[in-house]
Amino acid sequence: MPPFERAGVFFAHPGFFIGVLSPVSKLRFHRIHRLEDSQTRMHMFTVTIGRYVFRRMLLAFAAGFATAGGTLPAAPPDQWLLPRGDAQSTGRAEQTLADDLVVRWEFEADEGIESSPVVDQGRVIVADVTGTLYAIDQEEGQEIWRRNFDTIFLASPALHGDRVFIGDVDGNLYAVNAKNGEEIWKQTTEGEIYGSVGFHQDNVLVTSQDGRLYCFAMADGTPRWTYETDDQIRCSPTVAGDRTFLGGCDGQLHMVDLKTGKAIGEPLPLGGPTGSTPAVQGNKAFLPIMDGVVYAFDWQKPAQLWNHSDEDRLQQYRTSAAVSEDLVIVCSEGKQIDALSVDTGERQWRYTLRKRADASPVIAGKDVWIAARDGRLIRLSLADGKEKWVYEIRGEFLASPAIAGGALYISDDRGVVRCFAREKTSGSSTEGR
Repeated sequence: MPPFERAGVFFAHPGFFIGVLSPVSKLRFHRIHRLEDSQTRMHMFTVTIGRYVFRRMLLAFAAGFATAGGTLPAAPPDQWLLPRGDAQSTGRAEQTLADDLVVRWEFEADEGIESSPVVDQGRVIVADVTGTLYAIDQEEGQEIWRRNFDTIFLASPALHGDRVFIGDVDGNLYAVNAKNGEEIWKQTTEGEIYGSVGFHQDNVLVTSQDGRLYCFAMADGTPRWTYETDDQIRCSPTVAGDRTFLGGCDGQLHMVDLKTGKAIGEPLPLGGPTGSTPAVQGNKAFLPIMDGVVYAFDWQKPAQLWNHSDEDRLQQYRTSAAVSEDLVIVCSEGKQIDALSVDTGERQWRYTLRKRADASPVIAGKDVWIAARDGRLIRLSLADGKEKWVYEIRGEFLASPAIAGGALYISDDRGVVRCFAREKTSGSSTEGR
């Protein structure tokens, strides 16, 4: 039984009918109730099982993931196809950006943007909150095309070949031609879609607030299978080999066989709900939860490797981790950026923000990039957390940047998309301090 039913209209929570609202009114509703809903569920879950429960034995399940023990995945240097950079959701690019970054171009969308851009084949794809999808020229910042879907996009788009995939708050998943913006197909789930999609072979994967993971044929949207959990899912599916990893509001880490749509063993208990996307590196999976704990698992054994929590003050997590060879970078609601050891979970350094970041951290070579709600784009040293560079706007950054082709692409709540790169000409441009 799903946590709620549509009954022909759109539900944000049981008892709230908002299907008749305009896209702008729906957006206001979602902004007000997303945090309230998470906090309510977190409290209920904490009362039920306790904040740091991890008592039962983990059941054995099959291993055999293609990248286990291999090289650490990272986004290709000229692409950023998914909001977390790669299929394993590491939030990592190999390239270190130049020291002398400037704003190479700016593009203004019609409305604010609360999701991350994706980049490929000379196009930057972004989606605004009132349902318009844009393709922008990667080099010059000029509009290539736009298409309005009369909805709300809070999920980030994703790219696969010549197609863009994106979900909306009405539970629709769209496949769009990346060359011209024409809709190719559309499928429907039974709840809001907040996460981006994943890909496996010729299928596209998407999670929904109805507590399910859906698998559709990439070519025409034909349903392949559905996997059901006990509560809402807000994360994106992390794909590693023939399995996907899902963190859910049911307080469990699910592993699903992508060939059959069936669970691989029992879900791993987390001790609290999470909306974060798991990050996978080799045989390790990393996942923060809302109750202020960061977990590391060896998913092959399976076993918990370590868990980290702040001994002085509870740090709630609503963003996803970024992972390098040695460090796990997490960003808390308490304005703390922490670097944890991949092997032990011990904190290596901490950077304190002026205002919290709702965007997940991104690693680019030797740097960590943080987009904060106070309008600051911050560059930190991955090695020691020292501040290296800051650029400040008047609005707010609500989503992570994309790193591709030696440049950084990021959007803000006022709908401005910026490209940061080395200056191309002698024309004026604003530098960070």
